[in-house]
Amino acid sequence: MKLKKQKHVPPGNPLSLSQAAAGWKNSVAMRWLLLLLFVFLFYFTLSPRLVPETYNITLNGTSDRDIKSPKQFEDKEATLQAQEVAANRVGPVNPIISLRNDTLLDEIFSRIEQLNQDDQITLENKVDIYRRIIPERLDQYIEKFIETNASSDKYSESLLSELGQVVLAQKYQIPEETYYKLPRLTTTQITEMKQVGKEVVRKLMSDSLPEAESARTKVAELVNASSLSLKTEREIVQELARFAITPNRFYDKQATEEAKALARQNTEPVMIKQGDIIVKAGQVITSDLYERLDDLGLLQARKNYFPQLGVMLFSILFTLALYGFGELMSVNNQSSALRKNNVHWLMLLLIYALNLLIMHLVALTHTEQWAYVSYLAPVALGSMLVTLLIDVHLGIVSGFIFTLVSSIVLNVDPEQIIDFRYGLVTAVVSFTAVLAIHRASHRSAILKSGIMVSLFGSIGVLALMLVDPTPSRADLIQSVIFVFSSGLLTAVLVIGLMPFFEVSFGILSALKLVELSNPNHPLLRKLLTETPGTYHHSLMVGNLSEAAAESVGANGLLCRVGSFYHDVGKTKRPLYFIENQNAAGNPHDKLDPRVSASIIIAHAKDGAEMLKTHKLPKPIRDIAEQHHGSTLLKFFYHKAVKQAQEQGVESQWTEDDFRYPGPKAQSKEAAIVGIADCVEAAVRSLNHPTVEQIEGIIGKIIKDRLDDNQFNECDLTMRELDKIARTLKETVIGMFHSRIEYPDDSELKKMKLAKETVQ
Repeated sequence: MKLKKQKHVPPGNPLSLSQAAAGWKNSVAMRWLLLLLFVFLFYFTLSPRLVPETYNITLNGTSDRDIKSPKQFEDKEATLQAQEVAANRVGPVNPIISLRNDTLLDEIFSRIEQLNQDDQITLENKVDIYRRIIPERLDQYIEKFIETNASSDKYSESLLSELGQVVLAQKYQIPEETYYKLPRLTTTQITEMKQVGKEVVRKLMSDSLPEAESARTKVAELVNASSLSLKTEREIVQELARFAITPNRFYDKQATEEAKALARQNTEPVMIKQGDIIVKAGQVITSDLYERLDDLGLLQARKNYFPQLGVMLFSILFTLALYGFGELMSVNNQSSALRKNNVHWLMLLLIYALNLLIMHLVALTHTEQWAYVSYLAPVALGSMLVTLLIDVHLGIVSGFIFTLVSSIVLNVDPEQIIDFRYGLVTAVVSFTAVLAIHRASHRSAILKSGIMVSLFGSIGVLALMLVDPTPSRADLIQSVIFVFSSGLLTAVLVIGLMPFFEVSFGILSALKLVELSNPNHPLLRKLLTETPGTYHHSLMVGNLSEAAAESVGANGLLCRVGSFYHDVGKTKRPLYFIENQNAAGNPHDKLDPRVSASIIIAHAKDGAEMLKTHKLPKPIRDIAEQHHGSTLLKFFYHKAVKQAQEQGVESQWTEDDFRYPGPKAQSKEAAIVGIADCVEAAVRSLNHPTVEQIEGIIGKIIKDRLDDNQFNECDLTMRELDKIARTLKETVIGMFHSRIEYPDDSELKKMKLAKETVQ
């Protein structure tokens, strides 16, 4: 027997090309580059909302563009102008004050009556007294009124002062001849005159009188129409009534100032809204404009870099959350592909970029009329795609990140950094999407998940609107309609984008794998009808490989579906494989060992080509091509050596001539399917297998492949191989339970006794 030659892979070998092409997928440098792109993605997503744009503006220079306000703020100068306009619109406050002037007239007539009844005073003295006391009576009356009301809150001090000045300034001068007529009046005349005079004063003083002269001109007409018949009586009443009539409407300075102050206070501040043009192109930058731009942080000369630093820290934290989760799940044998396969990182980056881009596009449609249009954003899109294409746990983490980002991106209130309403709704729909889709087995499940997202999102928005102190029915209806539409839009986008990601990145989602496992697939029908033995063998291998894969955190569903297709190449020459042979015999008995080996070896390559023709995903093709690796067909090799010995010649064949061309298993899944394939065939060949035989066969198969370096190009560890061996043993015993011979009680006792003796 010749020594085994070192296998040489020529430069043009497809294996070397695939290894070169796959270099970037496992490159640490590429992974760090993708993480850096994540940081930039988050930074450019958040910075438009959190970092104001700056401009190269100089004082007294000219702006070369329109400058819009980055946030809503109060235009203090315009507000002051508006306040002054409102204050100027407030007229003087002139309240009407009832002085009860008829009481003043009553007091004058009572004094006249009292003085006329005193016979001790001469007529001349009475005239002197009237000339003195009647004018003083008005001064005393007004002074008493002011004094009485000075301590009350009814009239202000300025108003009372104004009252005194105006009344005294418009004081009526009684003619001199009237004083000479007063002493001659009788008590009866005074009583009648008093009644008429008080009625005239009361009637004229009921109107608003900013000045008294207009009312005094009407006195004569009213008195002449009264019951007084004597001319002297009418003349005296007219003069005294004119004297008693005073202004009753006065300017209240303090009230006027208070009204103006209230008008200023009630004036709405003039607000510059976010997006309003504050500087037009070609406008000269005055000192006021320059200060305003400086206050808004829009000057490059005084640029504040703290907002950029804050956004960068946010971006780094989000990226570290993703990276740390990938590392953590890898330690727990979950999502290890995210840690070691840059394809998943690149796909994750595109999913995040797509979801964040859609958020920004929807946010741009926000108007005052459509205040809640942001609820239309399909924010659950990213979490649903991540769950379907990568991992459910990563979908939950992504939902948390999208919750924080959406509360910033969709926020339209410039006075706050985040809007918890959009964050809360994003959390509800994202986690609903993950929980509803993570066990999906059909494409229709995506639509059902979208409906679930719509329902739970609507409940979340309804709760938010109902806790509002002043809920608007129109806003409530608008919000619910938008968020319900968002769930349906999410489902439509996921259904449309899934094929793109599956084809572009060679990703086999759980939905695609379940579809490929359908027995109605043309290749599986061909396998069933033309090679029923191989079909049954593939089903058994699928059960074994799925259990083994799940025990080490590999993709069990991929192993199962890959097992269904791994021997499809046998359909080209079905009778050359023992599971499909019948009573007609084994055709290999009549063939040269080398020819037989070439037929057996060809089924792996034939199967991969058939799968490629039917456009099955690459991971399935890889399993079909790699499940035998570069193992040796020992039976035909030894047969060829034996034939040469019988002919007395040295064999011209080496082991390399009876080996599969490879490539060796490049993934855990391909290696596990290869092990399960050999185990199923070996156990099936036993008539009455025992537990010891099964355990020995599994151990030998794994050891032989390990010694043959078949696992050198995949990342299976020795601990994982032990788990695979134990799982295969348990699964085989469960599958072939009725055929396995168990030792009886006597044998068990002998075995136990022998064990105790050895100890």
